[in-house]
Amino acid sequence: MQEQQILGIDVGASGIKGAIIDVSTGELLTERLRLETPKPATPDSMAETVAELTKALDYKGNLIGVGFPAIVKNGKAQTAANIDPSWIGADIEASFGKSTGKKVVALNDADAAGLACVKFGVGKGVKGTLILITIGSGLGSALFTNGRLVHNTEFGHIHMNGMIAEHYASSNTRKKEDLSWEEWGARFNEYLHHIERILSPDLILLGGGASKKFELYDEVIDVNTAVKPAELKNTAGSIGAAYYAWKVAQKKKKKKKK
Repeated sequence: MQEQQILGIDVGASGIKGAIIDVSTGELLTERLRLETPKPATPDSMAETVAELTKALDYKGNLIGVGFPAIVKNGKAQTAANIDPSWIGADIEASFGKSTGKKVVALNDADAAGLACVKFGVGKGVKGTLILITIGSGLGSALFTNGRLVHNTEFGHIHMNGMIAEHYASSNTRKKEDLSWEEWGARFNEYLHHIERILSPDLILLGGGASKKFELYDEVIDVNTAVKPAELKNTAGSIGAAYYAWKVAQKKKKKKKK
């Protein structure tokens, strides 16, 4: 069905990625296109890039889902850890909606990736508490209890060793400090121990670029909780964003019918 073919966009600190998704299956219907995140990453410059991406994918639909690297409430960014500070308080949905001419629904980027894993990936059907940690420019998190999302958890910002966790154990930190995978893995293992103590999860999934290299550091991970790479990897954000936008639209339709 045409209404289940939704453009999902995953906004990151270094790249803005998107594809048209069949939200009934999680399947990508187009190639995954990536454009560089503009510098500085302001609302106006990023809106232009999102519009360029939408045009490049020749998207004819009216609905876009966007995973955005911030706490997102009522379509607005509440934080800006890895993007321009001018985003704080800015309306993501209005800004991207104006530049694309589409209806935009936004949520936190890690939450979007987590939704994809829970609906279409290795997290599907998992009972109890599941957390996805996305490893990239920062550390994102998505928390689920029996498949239900708890929005905007931001566990990458817990404090460790006198700093926030993502400044200690993100992919950016590994590259900046030229850490080996084993050295970085030991740091990340410390972080997972903190997560385990706080949440007592039943499953920890890893997403983002570093999840593809899991075999290079899995031997230093010794938490009691099962830890697995999220199989959807870099497509998860786009899939989850599209699915979330579609679900929000469906709920609004149902309310109108009542």
